[in-house]
Amino acid sequence: MRCPPDENSWLAPLKRYFGFTSFRPLQREIIREALAGHDALVLLPTGGGKSLCFQLPALLQPGLTVVVSPLISLMKDQVDALQASGVAATFLNSSLAAGESRPRMRGLHQGEYRLLYVAPERLMLSGFLEDLQRWKVNLIAVDEAHCISGLVSRICG
Repeated sequence: MRCPPDENSWLAPLKRYFGFTSFRPLQREIIREALAGHDALVLLPTGGGKSLCFQLPALLQPGLTVVVSPLISLMKDQVDALQASGVAATFLNSSLAAGESRPRMRGLHQGEYRLLYVAPERLMLSGFLEDLQRWKVNLIAVDEAHCISGLVSRICG
């Protein structure tokens, strides 16, 4: 079990990277569980702050957080916003040409990123699960519930 950092230490990165001075309902509890290494199923309404529940833990602990999302435009929007705030984040999906993917993969192999957004079909690519094992993944977030069955069937065979 991992020890979560002191909850008071969460406020500085919350403000710096996300512009918030406090948490919405349930976010603190969800983040505490994520930092403790516990599995969690999080159901919050649209706009309820789900993304922060995996983005902040990604910044509070070493390693890579992988976010599985089927929504390419949302991935791009979230990565753009994170990068604008100074967070090392990237995405891999079918919208990228091979020339765009290569430097991102190189960066992942070199530990340059804190967050990686991937489409569910990326999990089906040859060698990707082996790459995840090399990248020191500390958290996997599935951002849309309908991704779960595909994820489970891929990992469990």
